[in-house]
Amino acid sequence: MADALLKIGELAARAEVSARTIDYYTSLGLLVPAQRSAGNYRLYSPADVDRVHLVQRLEAQGIPLEEIATALAAGPEDTSEVLAKIDHDLRSLQSITETAPAEFHGLLSIIATRVHSLISVAVQVPPHLPII
Repeated sequence: MADALLKIGELAARAEVSARTIDYYTSLGLLVPAQRSAGNYRLYSPADVDRVHLVQRLEAQGIPLEEIATALAAGPEDTSEVLAKIDHDLRSLQSITETAPAEFHGLLSIIATRVHSLISVAVQVPPHLPII
């Protein structure tokens, strides 16, 4: 299994980021080395490539890296509660949209597009992605 683990440069190349990005993500807790080599090199799981891409997609949606790290470190939650809250919030947004004055429709459209983008990112999370 040790030969399947990646050194920082290999992870960076596969994820198409710099080694400095991997270092930075590691310092923030976004990535955690799977183990260390005999030469004390950090070794990462191949699944960390997907984790780097997820972090980049979330950051592109305007979520701060510190917030992403906190969410990833939080571990599993009761998803039924989270989904119920999302459903409630989407129904509220729909209701507001139906009764809002015309000058607010552009803003509400931007909010709806952002929600859609975040949901799209969420459904693309690979099921094998390691949780810290």
